[in-house]
Amino acid sequence: MSYYQRSNFFGSFPVVTRNLLIINTIIWAACNLIGSLVNYLALYHILSPQFKLYQIVTYMFTHYEFNHLFFNMFALFMFGSTIENYWGHKRYLIYYMVTGVGAGLIQLLVMYITGVNAPTIGASGAVFGLLLAFGMLFPNTPLYLMFIPIPIKAKYMVIGYGLIEFFFGVSQFRGDNVAHYAHLGGMLFGIVLILYWNHDSYFAKLFNRFKTFFKRKPKIDASRRGFGFESDWNYNARKAAKSKEIDTILDKIKHSGYNSLTEEEKRKLFEQSKKE
Repeated sequence: MSYYQRSNFFGSFPVVTRNLLIINTIIWAACNLIGSLVNYLALYHILSPQFKLYQIVTYMFTHYEFNHLFFNMFALFMFGSTIENYWGHKRYLIYYMVTGVGAGLIQLLVMYITGVNAPTIGASGAVFGLLLAFGMLFPNTPLYLMFIPIPIKAKYMVIGYGLIEFFFGVSQFRGDNVAHYAHLGGMLFGIVLILYWNHDSYFAKLFNRFKTFFKRKPKIDASRRGFGFESDWNYNARKAAKSKEIDTILDKIKHSGYNSLTEEEKRKLFEQSKKE
């Protein structure tokens, strides 16, 4: 393997995702060395004498079984790396923590309503938040499920996972010890946070497009073309070039983060956002 290949592989771990992987692995190892440690880090019923306020954070970094750790960390690497490169370190970390804590709050509410006092551990709530974000940011990206060699668009996979978690959560099958409502809580807090960050929400954009469709466009007198007016061909060519330039900037954000943009690229992106 060449130096470029090695550096490219390790470079695929952004700093926040890499540190999250390390922290989760260290705590998993510590819990297996000191079994009683799980009792202090897991999330308990809010009325239980074992409940501590800090558990709303520590539970999402705690795993005991290797399979639980492996699948959560694999999903964290697969989805988290792309999202961190797209959003940048700070926004990504905020999102991860909010969805993880939000998943814990939903789980506490469900335990309070149902009376269940089984401790909750694992990063699954935050991971489902990442899955939700990936589906919203890259909705048409094809994904593959294990043992199913057919690509599924990310947006459909998110919807499918959400429906499955809701079904199992409502069904409450005997022997099912998975915190399905925590998974839904991570997705719920994720979509709320994304819509909060996106001031021009999807619904606002849809409404604006609806208004634009019925708005009458000003007519240009063909006799005045050449005197301060563009021909249709020149106008379309200029708009296509501008659109391609913006796409290039967005692609750069996707791979290297917003901070990698030059001041000129940031200015062009800001001007374009005001026009939409």
